[in-house]
Amino acid sequence: MMIMSVLRTATSFTASTSSRNYSTAAFANVHGYVNGLRVRPAFGRHYMSSESTEDDEYDFDYLVIGAGSGGIASARRAATYGAKVAVIEKGRLGGTCVNVGCVPKKVMWNAASIAETLHDMKHYGFSGYESDAISFDWGFIKENRDKYILRLNGIYERNMANSGVTSIMGTAKLEGDSIVQVTSAENEVTSYKAKNVLIAVGGYPTFPKGEGIRENSISSDGFFELEELPRRAVVVGAGYIAVELAGVLQALGTDTSLVVRKEKALREFDTMLADTLDEEMQRQGINVLRNTDGVEKITVDEETGLKTVTLNNGEIVSDVDCVLMATGRSPMVEPLNLPAAGVEQGKGGHVTVDEYSETSAKSIFALGDVCGNVELTPMAIAAGRRLADRLFGGPQFADAKVSYDNVATVVFSHPPMGTIGLSEKQAVEKYGEDNLQVYNSKFANLYYGPWQVEADDKPKTAMKLICAGKEELVVGLHVIGMGADEMLQGFGIAIKMGATKADFDSCIALHPTAGEEFVTMFPWGLSEQVSGAKVSPLNGAAAPEPSL
Repeated sequence: MMIMSVLRTATSFTASTSSRNYSTAAFANVHGYVNGLRVRPAFGRHYMSSESTEDDEYDFDYLVIGAGSGGIASARRAATYGAKVAVIEKGRLGGTCVNVGCVPKKVMWNAASIAETLHDMKHYGFSGYESDAISFDWGFIKENRDKYILRLNGIYERNMANSGVTSIMGTAKLEGDSIVQVTSAENEVTSYKAKNVLIAVGGYPTFPKGEGIRENSISSDGFFELEELPRRAVVVGAGYIAVELAGVLQALGTDTSLVVRKEKALREFDTMLADTLDEEMQRQGINVLRNTDGVEKITVDEETGLKTVTLNNGEIVSDVDCVLMATGRSPMVEPLNLPAAGVEQGKGGHVTVDEYSETSAKSIFALGDVCGNVELTPMAIAAGRRLADRLFGGPQFADAKVSYDNVATVVFSHPPMGTIGLSEKQAVEKYGEDNLQVYNSKFANLYYGPWQVEADDKPKTAMKLICAGKEELVVGLHVIGMGADEMLQGFGIAIKMGATKADFDSCIALHPTAGEEFVTMFPWGLSEQVSGAKVSPLNGAAAPEPSL
């Protein structure tokens, strides 16, 4: 189609510069125009040769809609095989994770963790916390966080350029017959034809219905636009985003309430995790409002600007300057015109795919949050790379796919938690209670050893191993407490490879650490001496099953 011949001609390209902007709303500082369509110049300049070995019927072998982590990973992988690849994006490179998700969230979690350490320093002989010598500047960390995100946007841009991936700025719409229409910010429309199309547009935060809710609250995206630390905040939601942001706010000095519809947060996680976190949040001073059935309305005092939050159970929280709704997310499918291409959708609008990321439409694929299956950035990256392998990597990758079983995940709550595999409830339902052996441990981390406080007042670390079958295959591992976030990755590898309790026991402990508890769970060394190192976790292999 018309644009590719222009992209391959260096003399046809004109770039203009703009001043740097450190806001997270900025994503590039140099842009150019080709045939009226805005294209990132680094990508356009890559195609300078007039020679082409591709079928002129198609503009691209692979056209990716969405420049999030999954889409970019898939695009770059495809380009390594010589495919002609482009990515369509209307916003900032990196998607939710880089811009308003994992990365800036972790920065704020780090800030909150430093605040907690400062609060704890008196137990190690340091003084000065109660003085004016220690202060926190929200604006300072926000500015530097935003600069960091902008730098990451640039890294994504350069990496894609170095991989030979063309970037097209605009909003994509499927037209059927392998045609994707792109509307630029200037409302200029260009159509492209691609042999393969990947939908990797991710999702967006949603607001519940109710009087004044959308108008008087912010989403998790809005959290990263706050210019000041709220004095008093209400966080609404029971998922990981809600508990993470509530923990950050409380640790940094905000009087924080957490509103949950039912009894507690993270009800879908193992009960040990949910119960321990609930105890710790209360110990930290977070006011957990339970069994509320959600928010009825939010009103604002016109004189003070302060908000009043009325809950569906009749409770009222007043004098609030920030209400953060973290009640759910939806797939970003509205602009895509999926029915025109014959792409089927499931519950909540998520794109329906099979185990190979194939949709119901020929040569159209989807992965990541838009599919609603294991909504984690590393999962989307792995799925994207394997899809590119299968499409462009040759016969050896004909059956390449990822496994959505035994995916480790971390929640950056305070304290953090990590989990992989089945909860105890799920394990009972799958294998039967008589076929399980569950190991538990709860203790105060050595960090709290010198604290001269009652044992019950010390923060706790809790761990659980869920084992199934005669060989005691580890089918679930759960941990909450200091260091849980960095602890889980290695155990995740072991479980993907089919580790048993005997395998855990055979690993000599690292002492003194919290992680050693997993390899010394009582009774140590008395399990059936069977190793699980028999099943390869590669290339989407099914999760190992116990012998019942």
